[in-house]
Amino acid sequence: MINHQSPIKLTVIIVNYNVRHFLEQCLHSVQKACTTIDAEVFVVDNNSVDGSCLMVREKFPDVRLIENQENLGFSKANNQAIRLAKGEYVLLLNPDTIVEENSFAKCLQFMDEHPDAGGLGVKMIDGKGRFLPESKRGLPTPMVAFYKIFGLSRLFSRSKRLARYHLGHLDHNQTHEVEVLAGAFMMLRRSVLNEIGLLDEAFFMYGEDIDLSYRITRAGFKNYYFADTTIVHYKGESTKKGSFNYVKIFYQAMIIFARKHFAKGRADMFAMLINLAIYFRAFLSVLSRIAKAAFFPIIDILLIFLGFLWLLPYWEQLKYTPDYYPSNFLQLVVPVYILIWTLGIWLTGGYDKPIKMLQVFKGLLWGSVGILIFHSLAPESLRFSRALILLGSGWAVVSLLAYRYLLSQSSSQQARFDRNREKRVVMIAQLDEATRISRLISQSHLKIKLIGIVQPNHAHATSDFLGNLSQLEEIIQIHKVEELIFSASDLPSQHIIQTMLNLSKLNIDYKIAPPESLSIIGSNSIDTTGDLYLLEVNAITKENNLRRKRLFDLTVSLLFLAAYPLICWTVRNKAGFFTNIIKVLVASQSWVGLSRNNTKAVTLPRLKAGVLTPTDKFKDELSEAEIGKINMVYAKNYRVEQDARIVLRGWKNLGR
Repeated sequence: MINHQSPIKLTVIIVNYNVRHFLEQCLHSVQKACTTIDAEVFVVDNNSVDGSCLMVREKFPDVRLIENQENLGFSKANNQAIRLAKGEYVLLLNPDTIVEENSFAKCLQFMDEHPDAGGLGVKMIDGKGRFLPESKRGLPTPMVAFYKIFGLSRLFSRSKRLARYHLGHLDHNQTHEVEVLAGAFMMLRRSVLNEIGLLDEAFFMYGEDIDLSYRITRAGFKNYYFADTTIVHYKGESTKKGSFNYVKIFYQAMIIFARKHFAKGRADMFAMLINLAIYFRAFLSVLSRIAKAAFFPIIDILLIFLGFLWLLPYWEQLKYTPDYYPSNFLQLVVPVYILIWTLGIWLTGGYDKPIKMLQVFKGLLWGSVGILIFHSLAPESLRFSRALILLGSGWAVVSLLAYRYLLSQSSSQQARFDRNREKRVVMIAQLDEATRISRLISQSHLKIKLIGIVQPNHAHATSDFLGNLSQLEEIIQIHKVEELIFSASDLPSQHIIQTMLNLSKLNIDYKIAPPESLSIIGSNSIDTTGDLYLLEVNAITKENNLRRKRLFDLTVSLLFLAAYPLICWTVRNKAGFFTNIIKVLVASQSWVGLSRNNTKAVTLPRLKAGVLTPTDKFKDELSEAEIGKINMVYAKNYRVEQDARIVLRGWKNLGR
């Protein structure tokens, strides 16, 4: 049961799962917000593998850390800490948030002045300074859910009836009584929790905040949206909110809520509506992904084919006679040419976002080389003019690059264009911290142009600075700044958040550099997992590297398969070698993977199991720490040549 003694004013509880860098930044802001308050802080870690616990122990020794050996979910993890909490108030806080220095003090004062308040939420903004509508919510009754699921609440965002899910009719700059609090920041009166009970552990993730908010109001207390303080909520760093998995888990949580609190007939109707919504959203999600992935390849195929439709008669008339080329040239040969060109673009990363013109050109170049090789190896009946291949290559280059450039001039995210230039960045920091952050940026090898430094106060700026904080908007406009990096050491969270709010109309990006950290953190979209400027050179998780690794596996496997009768005698386990070839071909494993180790102190990507590992060259038994370091070097500085060397060095073990 809950500890009924309350000598402490506030207990802050943060449930963490694999968001170490955001947790570090959050804890820095929480520390500052607790300086004038008698408070305790809990971090409940749900079996993270990214070194979160080690970071908390080393950098925040005063935090009470609970390390779970499995992912217990949001409700169970919070309840673990609530049962140990001593605070008069309990704050459930997400790790991907930043609070103002006076956020806690303001909220506590409001709660003390409003004894009818059972719970309180605050104004939240995202990583670009935009207001998050889920800061204030209504109860998701069947009709409210219907309006939300099918987009009516978005179309009529100010309607009291249709936009009730996010209470769009209420001014977000004013404090209001609301029905539902957001779980990202949920301040609860301890005595109310004693009366209504803890979070319902039937909710693994999502929905528990709605359930608890509803029970607070059913017990005769009120929930408030408090507009006098603002927090940053990066929103969705642990889970991608646009994914089907999120949609399914979220809406199934709504069904649990309905079956618990609504009458049976009403709950059944709600469940039917939710299940319909899940499959409707899944269908739209699949269609959207297919359309986005296929957009450029389909346009490329059509453009190149139309080019040949125009080039063929023109070339026949110029060099030969009409109908010189047989009908199967357009029906068979040209489609093969187009397939080779599009495959070349894909292999060089020409279909990755943002658009890279050089990669598209490289793909077409390698495709043309492939077509010429195909031409030289094809039967005589399928060999046609090399000049037509070169003309088609020229048309492909001009048309594909031209329409991409034209699309890049639009505002469509589908056609974001990488002009291979440096991002224009300004830092808001004192000189010492600016030097440290600059070193981090330079070691990240990212395309960033540091325009200058802004003094983090309103004093007259010296020659070392572009200006001071009061001149920031003018600096952004004059220097065409695209991103601001705030030093959390030199600027209070309250000022950072207020600056983001003031500049939100400029549509620029923001990053925050926590003190003594090796990361610079930011996130601009709910569809991203956050942008980190880390000391990484060529991470294996980059899409291009994953593609190159898969291509290496396929190529090597096909060569091994073709030469198996000859080379199987050089391998210790012949049957295992053949089995491994098949497994790599079907992508169930890789020729080279990370070494197995159990340490959680090292952040490593999830890769397919490997036949060989980077540690195979070491004959002596390695410690967990040594294995972790070798894995990290391999993962952070990936090269295909590394895999080739490991395969050659471990040749005899290819059958294990």
